[in-house]
Amino acid sequence: MEADLTGFNIDAPRWDQRTFLGRVKHFLNITDPRTVFVSEQELDWAKVMVEKSRMGVVPPGTQVEQLLYAKKLYDSAFHPDTGEKMNVIGRMSFQLPGGMIITGFMLQFYRTMPAVIFWQWVNQSFNALVNYTNRNAASPVSVRQMTLSYFTATTTAVATAVGMNMLTKKAPPLVGRWVPFAAVAAANCVNIPMMRQQELIQGICVKDRNENEIGHSRRAAAIGITQVVISRITMSAPGMILLPVIMERLEKLHFMQKVKVLHAPLQVMLCGYFLIFMVPVACGLFPQKCELPVSYLEPELQDTIKAKYGELEPYVYFNKGL
Repeated sequence: MEADLTGFNIDAPRWDQRTFLGRVKHFLNITDPRTVFVSEQELDWAKVMVEKSRMGVVPPGTQVEQLLYAKKLYDSAFHPDTGEKMNVIGRMSFQLPGGMIITGFMLQFYRTMPAVIFWQWVNQSFNALVNYTNRNAASPVSVRQMTLSYFTATTTAVATAVGMNMLTKKAPPLVGRWVPFAAVAAANCVNIPMMRQQELIQGICVKDRNENEIGHSRRAAAIGITQVVISRITMSAPGMILLPVIMERLEKLHFMQKVKVLHAPLQVMLCGYFLIFMVPVACGLFPQKCELPVSYLEPELQDTIKAKYGELEPYVYFNKGL
């Protein structure tokens, strides 16, 4: 028996995006790291199914479960603004495998200066790619801006890590273990705004409730980018703050001192456990489709909206990115 797909809206959220729990469930679905290993052929199938569903011409015999699975793959691998396939490493579904390896090694190899510099560089290279991949694609970024953002963030991270390492040489060992988190947090405050500076300069695209473009707002861009910075720091905070405490105690145990070669793999694995939960939690802190009162926008944009809609459009909407 065929499923009745009359009135089925594939773009309608499965969970209420106005609630934190609904957003967490949504991102738990689309940041599933297993989607990283899905073949290119299956991703292309998912895109075709989503596009056909939007046009109301799905193949006979298609089940709702197939469409929901196709939408999961589509949301995990294709950019919401352009519909283009995102590079694998930059996808949020790659945050677990990529983040656990890099974070684990940053936390393990924090004692020597070359190791600190190398792993901060690796981390910022990864972050730059993630930030670019998950930007608001309605605001183009030049190669020069990307390069400047990358070097500025990397320099900030390395300078913070090196400077704090020097300042904490005489501090308790646990304090030194927290240096990588301080460097990551500082770099996020630089990397993301720098990568998306075009939005801060020219404004981010805002739309009405029917997805019609209204204009560009710098104030909306500032809000969206601030939320992304908070989410990224939150994503790494539990693992990079609590894991050093756990490892500090574990490494004092007699059997752990005999298997020092396993310390790094253990940290990588534990980072993975933290990220399983923190990636969807951090992504779900704020709605991806932001709602902003018209009264908060720039005066000239407010005038444009009132001239076109009167008082019928009290809010505008925009994709803040991830």
